[in-house]
Amino acid sequence: MGDDRCVGSGPGAAGGAATRNFHHRDFAVPALVAARGGRRVAVCLPARDEAATVGGIVAGVRASLTRSGGGADLVDDIVVVDDGSIDDTAAVARRAGARVVAARAVGGGKGQAMAVALDETDAELLVFLDADVRNFGPHFVTGLLGPLLEDRGPGRPDVALVKGFYERPLHGEPSAGGRVTELVARPVIDLLFPHLSGVRQPLAGETAVPRTVLEKTGLAPGYGVELALLIDVAERFGVDQVVQVDLGVRIHRNRPLAELRPQATDVLQAALRRAGLTPPPRPPR
Repeated sequence: MGDDRCVGSGPGAAGGAATRNFHHRDFAVPALVAARGGRRVAVCLPARDEAATVGGIVAGVRASLTRSGGGADLVDDIVVVDDGSIDDTAAVARRAGARVVAARAVGGGKGQAMAVALDETDAELLVFLDADVRNFGPHFVTGLLGPLLEDRGPGRPDVALVKGFYERPLHGEPSAGGRVTELVARPVIDLLFPHLSGVRQPLAGETAVPRTVLEKTGLAPGYGVELALLIDVAERFGVDQVVQVDLGVRIHRNRPLAELRPQATDVLQAALRRAGLTPPPRPPR
């Protein structure tokens, strides 16, 4: 399954270390069910005001990948962390079959919500999904789990982090979107962490990670959590333990440019701290 291609050879990826690259079609559900053995799997969704989409995602996971929902016996727990929503996110997620917990502090941010999910489940393998995806399919989960569960064989390194990548259509352009990625994350990686330049979607919310890894790296606060986790895992475990999975096309709610500034600031702060710099405190929102 998959291959060991260097995905650091594409545009904008010069200097990237070899990163194992998979496609979600590489992983069949029956094989994953057999491979997981007794390991518990949780799907976790940090969510704030995502009532329009979170229910469909939860229902899709439950119906396809949980025994209780009539699907495959692959996922044991679906956790939605409600980060201070003012809409019906919590109620919609609960009706769809998720276990809903509240963030510790209203508006605490994505990193804090992910940390709550980690504390609230005993699963050995955690799959994190964004709650605003409009075209969700179970392959988002199976694709991310695949590299963690597959038989790696002799001489192949372990997997400490799985990052999803995808096309993000915007205004009819197949590869548009990802403005914070292109304008902040990629330049920072190119300048400060060039060994990670082969990672296609460094800020992807679709990721999977063993609990043991998170217990060693921790989770950064706010929107900087994704880039911080990528940098921390590569530093502690090696770039060869970071793999990527092509999830196809991802359609989600694209935020207005003004709403992206807090995310960009968090991403930049997380990167600067890991480069040994001390950025000033973030200004109030």
